[in-house]
Amino acid sequence: MQTEIYRKTGEDILEHLPPRIIRSNKGTYGKVLCIAGSVHMAGAAYFCAWAAYRTGAGLVKVLTPQENRMILQSQLPEALLETFDTASVNQDQIIEALNWADTAAVGPGLGKEPWARELTCLAMEHFHKPMVLDADGLNHLSGHLELLKRRQGELIVTPHPGEFSRLTGKTVPQIVADIPGNAVHFAGEYHCICVLKDAPSAIGTPSGICHINTTGNNGMSTGGSGDVLTGVITGLLAQKTPVCEAAVLGVWLHGKAGDLAAETEGVYGMMARHLVEYLPKAMKREAGMEKKDRL
Repeated sequence: MQTEIYRKTGEDILEHLPPRIIRSNKGTYGKVLCIAGSVHMAGAAYFCAWAAYRTGAGLVKVLTPQENRMILQSQLPEALLETFDTASVNQDQIIEALNWADTAAVGPGLGKEPWARELTCLAMEHFHKPMVLDADGLNHLSGHLELLKRRQGELIVTPHPGEFSRLTGKTVPQIVADIPGNAVHFAGEYHCICVLKDAPSAIGTPSGICHINTTGNNGMSTGGSGDVLTGVITGLLAQKTPVCEAAVLGVWLHGKAGDLAAETEGVYGMMARHLVEYLPKAMKREAGMEKKDRL
């Protein structure tokens, strides 16, 4: 029987921030692929990619429907952009984009169309590097959890209780009654890291350890907040942060950015963009915690 161990996440998690190397270039900090967005849902792709950059990733590419090209090019010119025709998905194009990446975020704003499920399945089957599966990516696995068990490569899933309900068949009241227990049990069964988002969020690991987050507030209950979290975690993965540390640190940073934003914006006026804007400050260590840059 699996032994469950619960740990609260404190500011010492900042010790796992990836180092910044004096002699480095954009390739040093990894390549992120965001498979995100759909027609009328470009914002999810934008927040995911922007957060990955603000967390320190070297290069971020967004793979999204062609209708989103103008929006994303104007809003986030730093990102690489690859678009496709949803009427006829080119599998070779998708696999080539996956091969380019060091890590991938799949699902924010993808929607429920058949082409979105095809992209999710391609990523699950062909991408064997660390990956974050969120939002509609998770919804497309509902009823097809064998894809989780067959996946080769490290995986972080980030469901909220509604998405977790669709994945497991449990009711939302059953889930929220034991967020940590549900997170760690799912992680153990499907050999992944499970970030079950709530207040507080819990990060379950296959080893039976569950990390309880200690940052965040109700101002973060706003559209786009989850997309930011996916980008933060993926940005950390791109910089070679181990998957467990990336999940725990990413959730803590996301909540800390929300706490910092609340001090200025208040909880009523907080938006997803504020979380991204406050990320750099959330990532600053206290003077006694600073490490020397590696040469």
